[in-house]
Amino acid sequence: MASKVIQALYNDDDILMNAVKEIKAKNLHIDEIYCPFPVHGLDKAMGLAPTRIAIAAFIYGCIGLTVAIVMMNFIMIEDWPQDIGGKPSFSYIENMPAFVPVMFELTVFFAAHLMVITFYMRSKLWPFKKAENPDVRTTDDHFLMEIGVHNNEEELKSLLVETGAVEVKITEK
Repeated sequence: MASKVIQALYNDDDILMNAVKEIKAKNLHIDEIYCPFPVHGLDKAMGLAPTRIAIAAFIYGCIGLTVAIVMMNFIMIEDWPQDIGGKPSFSYIENMPAFVPVMFELTVFFAAHLMVITFYMRSKLWPFKKAENPDVRTTDDHFLMEIGVHNNEEELKSLLVETGAVEVKITEK
């Protein structure tokens, strides 16, 4: 069974934010909003849960730091010790100040790359994936809001027009 959604198109992000606040005040559920650029505060206005990407970034940074420490200890102390610049390679702790730039760079490298991979996997953005936006204008200068229709088409249509929608249409999803 196909479900109906009403799609309201807005041409300004401030009008969209006010519309979202009005619709949420009437206890209506917004299915999705398509935007050409990030709108600050839209996630809070929609009532979305906060993201956990910062926790993932911290964990990925810790993994990068661990890899850096293990790698440098193995390469510079155990496997191929060298006397570089008068610094003897007796222990990792004695030479750790020289290894700080490498530890920092690998921490940032792992955090950044693994966060990008996590983002793409979480949002299901695979290579050669077909775009899912319902209106091509949402990639340029318009904002589209989708709300599920449950035998209240006319009421929703009038509400969305009142909130400043420039175009309202009902489609099957």
